[in-house]
This record gives sequence, C-alpha cells and structure tokens, in this order.
Amino acid sequence: MKNKSMHDECLYLELSHYTEDGIFPLHTSIVLFLLSYCDSTSFKVFLVPNEGTAANPLLKKGAPAKIPISILSQQELPSVVRSCRLPALMEKDGNFCRAGLAVVLRYIIQRTCDIDCNRKDVSELLGFKKTCLKACAEWTRLCEISIPLAVEGFLQNLCGQRAPIPPEILHLEHKLGEPVRVHNDDKIRRQKLQLLSKNTKKEPVEKGSERSPGRYSDGGADTTRDARKENEDAEVASLELRTALSKLTMEQIPAATSREQSCIRKVKTSDLPALEHVFAEGLYFTLTDVVLLPCLHYFFVSLGDRRDQTLKALPLLSRWYQRVGEVSGVKRPAADCGIHLLNLAAPLPPSAVLTPSSCSLQDEKAKTTDLHFRGGPRPTMSKLEENGISAKFTSHPCPSWSLDWSNLPVTVNPIEGKLSSERALRKQQQLDNIISIVTKLAKPGDTIVDFCSGGGHVGIVLAHTLSSCQVILVENKEESLVRAKDRCDDLGLNNIWFVQANLDYFTGPFQIGVALHACGVATDMVIDHCIKALAAFVICPCCYGFIQNTAKSTFPRSQKFKNILSYKEHMVLCRFADQTAVQLPAERRIIGKKCMGLVDLDRAWCAEERGYSAYVSSMEPESCSPKNNLIVGSSSDRCLSLTA
Repeated sequence: MKNKSMHDECLYLELSHYTEDGIFPLHTSIVLFLLSYCDSTSFKVFLVPNEGTAANPLLKKGAPAKIPISILSQQELPSVVRSCRLPALMEKDGNFCRAGLAVVLRYIIQRTCDIDCNRKDVSELLGFKKTCLKACAEWTRLCEISIPLAVEGFLQNLCGQRAPIPPEILHLEHKLGEPVRVHNDDKIRRQKLQLLSKNTKKEPVEKGSERSPGRYSDGGADTTRDARKENEDAEVASLELRTALSKLTMEQIPAATSREQSCIRKVKTSDLPALEHVFAEGLYFTLTDVVLLPCLHYFFVSLGDRRDQTLKALPLLSRWYQRVGEVSGVKRPAADCGIHLLNLAAPLPPSAVLTPSSCSLQDEKAKTTDLHFRGGPRPTMSKLEENGISAKFTSHPCPSWSLDWSNLPVTVNPIEGKLSSERALRKQQQLDNIISIVTKLAKPGDTIVDFCSGGGHVGIVLAHTLSSCQVILVENKEESLVRAKDRCDDLGLNNIWFVQANLDYFTGPFQIGVALHACGVATDMVIDHCIKALAAFVICPCCYGFIQNTAKSTFPRSQKFKNILSYKEHMVLCRFADQTAVQLPAERRIIGKKCMGLVDLDRAWCAEERGYSAYVSSMEPESCSPKNNLIVGSSSDRCLSLTA
C-alpha cells in the first residue's frame, strides 16, 4: 500500500518569529501553504525556533489546523539536518536529507501524488516535464531565495519610513513583461489569432449599420461599441486564462469553436500574436506561484495606505496576484495559513501595461564591453605572457598511486554504474587521482564532502577506503543520490550521509571538499564554500564554456588576472578551454589545455589571495579525461604536500 510509509519522514521548519498574520521566515509559511494546498498529512512537522525565539505553541493563525505541529529545539535536530539550512526533510532514522525550499516543496508534491494519483491540480504544479524550480538557475534563485529575503528585509526595515520597492520585486515585475514561452504554444496562439480575426471582421458591418438611413444616434452607439470592444478583448484574454486553469482540472485545453481558417493555418509562427503572462512562468499555475504568493501578499499588506500608489509601478504583479486568487483551491489553504487575500484596485488592461524598460540590462551589457578587446585565444594568452603569466602545472604528488580495484567490492567499482569497460577504466583513473591526494590530506575523524556528487563514484570509494572519516554526498538531483544510497545500502556503509540540496543549503562543518567534474561556476562555488569552512579542497573542473559572471562569482577571479584581462578576454579563455576533446586536432587540444591551465591558475591564485596554499596539477595519465586538471588547496593548519 502507498500509505504504509505514512509519517516515516520528518519535516523541519525554521521559526524566527510570528505575528497575528503568519509564521516567519517566509520559507516556513510557503511550506505550510503547500502542505495545506496538497491536503498533505504524510510528514511529522517540527517547528525549530532560532536562538532567542520563544517556542510558543499557540501558532494557530499561521499554521493549518489540520496539520499537527511539534516544537523542537536545534539541539534535538538529527546530525545530518543540523548540517543543512532549513527547511529540511529526513527519512525516519535515516541518513538521507532533503534540504532547501525548492527541493522540499518538489518532494511534498511528489509524495502527495504517490498517495493520490488523481491529484492533477497538485502534479501540474511541477510544470512541463516536471522541471519547475528544479534547475539551479537565475529564475530559481530569484523565487527560492532572493524574493523571500527581499520581502523579509522590507518588512523589518519599514519602521515608519517610506522604504523603496526592493529591486528584486522590480526585477520580478520586469520578468512578467517578457514574452511567454510555453510548450506547444503554436496551437493556442492560432486560436488567439482566430478570435482576433473574428472580432476584426465584425467592425465594418457595425460601422455600416451606424450609417444606415433612419438610424438616430446621440452617442449611445459609441458607448455600445466600446462595451462590445471590451467584451471582445475579454474573450481573447479569457482564452489564455481558460487554457491556464484547464491544467488544474480534468478538462482539456479549450478547443477553438471551429477549425482554423486556411489563412490562419498558413500564418508563420513568428507572425502569430504573442501570449501574455497569466501566471509567473507563463500560462500555467505552477510551484513558482505557490512560492511567490505568501511573499507578495505580505509585501502588499505591508504597504498600507500607500498600496494603491505603489502598485502603479507594479501593474503586472497586481494582475498576477488577482489571477492567483482566482485559482480553484488557493483560497482555502490561504485562509488556513492566515493569508486573507486582498482585493486590489482594478489593474490596467493588458494593452495599457508597459513592459519595464530594459535600459538597466543595456547598461550592464555596456559595462562588460571592452573597446580595446582583441578576439581569439592567442592575443589573450600573449597579453598574459607579456605580463609574466603562463599556464603553470605542478607535478602530481602521487603520480603512480592506485587502488587495488580487483580486490574491492564490486559495488564500489564504477563499473557498477553500467559503464563500458573502457569508460570504467578511465573513471577508475580519475578516482585514483583524487583519492590519492585526499588520502594524504585526511586525518581520522575528518568530515569529507563530495560536492556535485552525482551517483557518488568519489564519495562511495572514500567512505569505503577511509572508514575513520565521515563522508557526505551533496547533490541536487534526487535520482542520482538515490542510486548512490542504494549502492551504499548494499555495502553496509555507516559512515556516509546523503544530502539532496543546492550547495548553498549545506552549512555543516567539514575538513575536506572534493568535486569531480564540477560544471562551470560550480567549481568556483565549491572552492568558495571550502574556503568559508577553512577546508582543504581537491577539485576537477569541467564545462569551462559555461563560466560566466554570477551574483556570487565574477571573472577573472584573482586580482593578478583582473589587472590584465577584461571579463570578455577571460571568457575567450573559458570558451577555448573546452576544446580538449580527443577528436580535435592536436594543435587545438594544446591551446585548449593551456587555456584550461590559465583559467584554473586564476582560480588557484584567488584562493591564495584569501590565505590558502593552492596549485594546479594534471591527472595521471592525462588521457583519463579531456578535462584532466586538478585544483588543490588547503589552509595553513593542514599541510599541502606537493611531492609523493
């Protein structure tokens, strides 16, 4: 039975403070809202007060009455949960933790659908291909982290002042003005064109009737025509809304009243009318809207008597808020959580809503434009060489070290992952390179974190070979982590934990961080996380072409490189660093390897500027991977040996 595991999982929510209207932080209110929306009673729910927060059990106004909630101190949290930012979910008496708002919300939806497969209104929250808020992208970060934090900061900093609209809210307003892109939107856009065409054809007839003999006109005809025009506009707009809401019921997408005319079928897709945002991600009500509703509601409530004036700058968000209130199933959980939806002033019609200016984006683009830029990798490398900088590789400290793979359990071997014998050998060589260095760095009792762990190839071998150390796998993809856990269960390992979370949500102490083929800026995030924890790191980067400036990392990384290269010049190095595939000409691979070395040297020097010892080395043999660089670093309290 699907219900046999009821209450096997515990849900931990942070409690910083509470008001008559709700429970804070907003992450907690969002989770409680979704639990009520899903009618979920599958989890044991615990509120965990911050230090200095009173553990008052009378929290009825901010929590659904049908969800039993207990109070738990931080000291009572399971060890793996204490290593993560809340909200977090953990299997009862287990070692598998899901942490972070998006991960927890997605899992609540999945569990609800496992128990009741008829909850289409719940399953559709995950959007097309079930990917809503899954990727670690700018949009996910805006909704999951930036907006809740911005609203909480706005609420705390009001103090009677006329605080400006947070830039994150303005950014969201801008995003709602961007073109809607949805799967298979061609059909809906043609239906919209047909409605527009039908309304246009009525116009000449109506004008002719006004000029017919004997008809008396005192202006009433204009009023009638305006009213009819408003009805026609509403009919067109309702197409998108009906299409959106049909996803939450057993109804199908509304079909056109008749087959499209041949002239409409022949219209190019590029010439079809654009679709307007109904909800945050486009047409459909998704998990993103669930996340944003409590945030925007509390923001609108806090505006008080200046709400109408402020909303003139946020017409798209005003329309969005009203649309969300029309969704079947929203009002009940909102009321359960003390969210009394506002009746905002009538928003402007779509045609009167101006898309926010993109001047800021153009200004940002102008900032990264280098008038003296010279294209291609050779000019950039020459510019560095003229300043005494070239790719520098330190000799591998353990070039001939290797595990005795033949005597290890089959489940430890990467061949267990159904790789070909050739790929399995290369994977073994890659693991040998990382594990040899970690073995020299590790001390009994150390905690070693395998970031971006995937299926756990590195972490499982470390847990098996370094039984005196605690190993933690941190990975955002659930399916990969579940495979790793199954392998560890077969091995009977008891010194390994599994954390499904974005890297930012892992906050526990550790002594060594590793990552094999961390893509793009993930390498820089891992290094920064290790330095913050004063931990040593052994990183093999990958996907240099995906490197770009982010909210947390800007390039070049080190001051030495910044003094010489512009952002655009550094991006040239990153793009050419990806050209190391074996099928490429030898000359291009040599240039690619040099570019890889320079990008990683910049990373190593950035670590040194923060008090670390660091170097760049190559895996042995280099043929084990086209991306065969290793960046190794440690703080002063841990010896970083450069020789075997």
